[in-house]
Amino acid sequence: MVQKPPLFTPVLLVGCAIILVSFSIRASFGVFQIPIAQEFGWLRSEFSLAIAIQNLAWGFGQPFFGAIAEKIGDRKAIVLGALFYATGLVLSSYAVSPEAHQVYEILVGFGIAGTGFGVILAVVGRASSEENRSMSLAIATAAGSGGQIVGPPTAEWMLSFMSWQNTFLIFAAAILMILLLLPMMRAPAASKVALQESMGDTLKRAFRDPSYTLIFVGFFSCGYQLGFITAHFPAMITEMCAAIDPSSMLASVGVATTSALGAVAIALIGVSNIGGTLLAGWLGARYSKKYLLAAVYTGRTIAAAVFILMPITPMSVVVFSVVMGSLWLATVPLTSGLVAHLYGVRYMGTLYGIVFFSHQLGSFLGVWLGGRMYDSYGDYTAVWWIGVGVGAFSAIVHLPIRENRVPVAA
Repeated sequence: MVQKPPLFTPVLLVGCAIILVSFSIRASFGVFQIPIAQEFGWLRSEFSLAIAIQNLAWGFGQPFFGAIAEKIGDRKAIVLGALFYATGLVLSSYAVSPEAHQVYEILVGFGIAGTGFGVILAVVGRASSEENRSMSLAIATAAGSGGQIVGPPTAEWMLSFMSWQNTFLIFAAAILMILLLLPMMRAPAASKVALQESMGDTLKRAFRDPSYTLIFVGFFSCGYQLGFITAHFPAMITEMCAAIDPSSMLASVGVATTSALGAVAIALIGVSNIGGTLLAGWLGARYSKKYLLAAVYTGRTIAAAVFILMPITPMSVVVFSVVMGSLWLATVPLTSGLVAHLYGVRYMGTLYGIVFFSHQLGSFLGVWLGGRMYDSYGDYTAVWWIGVGVGAFSAIVHLPIRENRVPVAA
């Protein structure tokens, strides 16, 4: 009887721990908006722009850190990312102007790129067997969801008895301490077949393949929807539900104020996201990834359209948060798994990093356009329908993808 390879390897466990800490810090930045704005008397948009720049720097740095990992080693790339992360946090703790925060968030964005999905998923993908790869990628992605649940409450608790500056310094120490686990992360060496093709040849092979272009274009809407909802959904439902006699309706979902409903919504998205991501990984090992991705984007499109067309109530917010949360990061293990399936795992970090840049362009646009169109029209309806449109577009563009592995040139 042939023994099946284990699912939970040291590489997967350490990768999950790094992503958990990295994303806990990243997800908490919204908590610092009010303390920083109140201390310096800044407009809310000034620190929001710093967060948007962080997202863009994360996307820009992702393919470069993927290439660094594949050229000089995964662990060295993670160490470099952690140093960028810690340096950005330490410098931010001493920043006293919006421009300084915006510049230092570039370093933080690079740090997330070196300790986030692009590098870690590539290591996990190479260390996993073919039959376990989809589920391993889903588990590592779910660790990022865990960071979304853990990070903001932890930051809020720390701010209750210390300054935001000291909280940043503790976060910097935390991202450096996680490096103590790196000796356990030893991915297997590349096979002889994988070593026969250079990174340049692999990139040419991918760029010439229309399927890679479709994956790149399709991932844009994922970033747009996630960026917009994370940054603006709490404010949107706070304003809309406050105008509908919330006193009795809020009690039905167990919250006291409309602002608390916004926090509950984001938490529900994070919790249901874990289950949805793991389910996507399980399904990805058994069914066509391109059709699963099309189904996820279709589900998001329908959920968003129904939510905005129906009366906005606390109960509809809860239902939408659970549904959208189950589809939130389900695209990540499917997209990264599709890239690995088509082009192999040798240069998966670079190839997925380039695709992820499209995701972060969408995220930047969702955050920025949400604020800009709210200032212009006084509500989020227009930018919400743009999200519905790009979600439908992504569902369509995944259908022509060819899932046959692209052969290596002789």
